[in-house]
Amino acid sequence: MASTSDIRKGLCIKYNNDIYKIIEFLHVKPGKGPAFVRTKLKSVTTGKVIDNTFSAGHKIEDVRVETRSYQYLYPEGDSFHFMNTDDYNQITLQKETLDAPDLLKEGEVVKILFNTEDSMPLSVEMPASVILEVTHSEPGVKGNTATNATKPATVETGARINVPLFINEGDKIKIDTEKGAYLERVKE
Repeated sequence: MASTSDIRKGLCIKYNNDIYKIIEFLHVKPGKGPAFVRTKLKSVTTGKVIDNTFSAGHKIEDVRVETRSYQYLYPEGDSFHFMNTDDYNQITLQKETLDAPDLLKEGEVVKILFNTEDSMPLSVEMPASVILEVTHSEPGVKGNTATNATKPATVETGARINVPLFINEGDKIKIDTEKGAYLERVKE
C-alpha cells in the first residue's frame, strides 16, 4: 500500500476495481482545511480519463509494473504490432493503450509497462520527442503574419501538427509527444 505522498506521474494504481495510470497530479494545501491531491487518472483497460481528489494520507493500492523495450512494427486497423527488443516476441496492442498513436513511426523503440502479477500490458511510454518529416504543408505567405503565426502541417505518420510559417514540405521537425506540439526544425 502507498499513500498520497507517493503519487507521481506514470504511477499505476488500483481504483474502483480497475487499473488507472496517473497522468496529472497536483498537491493542494489550502489555507483552511486539510491538504488533498487532485489527480487525472486514465484507465489502462478502456482509455477513459477521470478526475479524482484524494485526501492527504489516503491509502492507495499501487500496481507493481515492469518496463520492457519494444520496437513498433506496423499498424493493422486499430491494432498496433510491437516486437520485444530482447527476445523478439511480438505483441499486439489496441489503440486505446497508446497515448499518441498518430506520432508512432515504424521502427520507433518505446517502453511498455506490464503488470507483474499477470503480465498484462498496461500502457505504452513514448519517447519525450520524435523527429518526423513534413509531408504536406501550405506555403507561408510573407508579410501575412502576426507574432507566432502557425499553419497546419501533416507529418509522415498522418498526424496534423501546427507549425511556424517557415516550415516547408520535406523538413524534419521535432514534436513533443506528450502535447503533440511542434518543438523545433531539425537539420541533417
